[in-house]
Amino acid sequence: MTARQFAHRRHFKAVRTALLACLLSVLSGSVVAQEPMGKGGQPNQPAVPDNAQLSAPTKVDINPLARDEEIARRLQKVLDATEWFVSPKVRVEEGLVFLSGRADSYELKKWAGDLARNTQGVIAVANRMEVTELSVWDFGPAWSGLSGLWREFVRSLPIIFFGLLILALSLGAGMLANRGAQALLSRRIRARLLRNVISGGAGVLVLLCGIYIVLRVSGLTQLALTVVGGTGLIGLVVGIAFRDITENFLASIFLSMQRPFETGDLIEVAGVTGYVQQLNVRTTILMTLDGIVVQVPNATVYKSNLRNFTTNANRREDFVVGIGYDDSINAAQEVARKVLEDHPAVLSDPEPSVLADSLGKATVNLRVYFWLNGREHSWLKVRSSVIRLVKLAFQKHGISMPDEAREVVFPQGVPVSMLEGKPAKAHGPRPANQSPVKSPAAGLDAASTEAEAGLYSEAGVIEEQARQVQPLKNAENLLQGAAGAASSVGKKQNPRHKGNDSAG
Repeated sequence: MTARQFAHRRHFKAVRTALLACLLSVLSGSVVAQEPMGKGGQPNQPAVPDNAQLSAPTKVDINPLARDEEIARRLQKVLDATEWFVSPKVRVEEGLVFLSGRADSYELKKWAGDLARNTQGVIAVANRMEVTELSVWDFGPAWSGLSGLWREFVRSLPIIFFGLLILALSLGAGMLANRGAQALLSRRIRARLLRNVISGGAGVLVLLCGIYIVLRVSGLTQLALTVVGGTGLIGLVVGIAFRDITENFLASIFLSMQRPFETGDLIEVAGVTGYVQQLNVRTTILMTLDGIVVQVPNATVYKSNLRNFTTNANRREDFVVGIGYDDSINAAQEVARKVLEDHPAVLSDPEPSVLADSLGKATVNLRVYFWLNGREHSWLKVRSSVIRLVKLAFQKHGISMPDEAREVVFPQGVPVSMLEGKPAKAHGPRPANQSPVKSPAAGLDAASTEAEAGLYSEAGVIEEQARQVQPLKNAENLLQGAAGAASSVGKKQNPRHKGNDSAG
């Protein structure tokens, strides 16, 4: 087909569509161009404006009888107006569009081709545009990303300031709740540790509410629910992982509430006997009568049998003494009872007693019971003093105390022959009119000797030793509020007591 024939055919086609072109001529006055869209709704290259959007252009109509020059001129104006391309060139020959120049991305190159293809009168498009390859040292995308982050930060500043304000108010409200709970519970709960736990829990609860509000306002609802739900989960995990520590901590709370002992009390727990020096959040610290500091876990103290020798000031002691079968039980009981009655550290109420306990192989065993004030006197020293005085009184009254391991009784006596051949008198039971054993030296019948070092309680000595122990100075004593009361009680004189320490 020649060029002339092609032109006639093209003119015939234009005439045939003249009626339809009249309807479309109203819309053919301008070219509608839109920016191509990249992934994520953002332009792919920094050369594209931020508010630009790329999309396939609509049909561009010049006029029903569009000429090549008109098509080229219109497309050239559109490409130049966008300023998205470098040196764009448009050439049209017989409806065939040739595009050249440089584009910053393949989306822009495709957009230019679609624009030319949708223009009226265009038969085909030869898109020869080149895409500019970015250099590895191009920091444009990084800078664009930082700019985006900065814009997001600026937009988030009101929420950040509001969150900080809420946190500050929550922290202040938590501190007020803590102090209010402390003041409210100070008269109702005696245990200081329990008060601290409850008041601290109230403060933390208020602070968690503030954090929850901040997260909800920030749009992090799921995270807020996770924080609230995770608090209990974390507490459960910590309780399982630190079971022993948690058990001792809870035991310290119960012990500080129930107070089975006070500071300075003499107790026996888990096989350890000593004076209470401290109750902290983990252990109960005792100082034994030997001056040794022993730390017993609070869980062990709470679960074990506990003997408190100081709760009741009066304490009963006893010991066994054996007399010979030839001695009068009544006389021996009266002698021992007289010793208890005259002893300054033995209480008259409750009344002491001397009872026949058992019949041994060579002795009749008597058990001596007596009461003393355990806060003022040492039961070890008083017991030693009473045993010594009872033995001395038995010797004075001629009451024998045979040894079951070595004593052999011969009721008819044992005949003995002297070397000279003269029979000696048999050694039988001592006649009733025989004089008793001579009394020991004067001064041995005192209530307390120098060897016994007085009858006073060792509580004062232990307390003085405890002041020199460094660990006891630094740790917090949960029983500190009752220490003074316990010490003052030990210094009071028992009205039923018949003497004092100076008697020894």
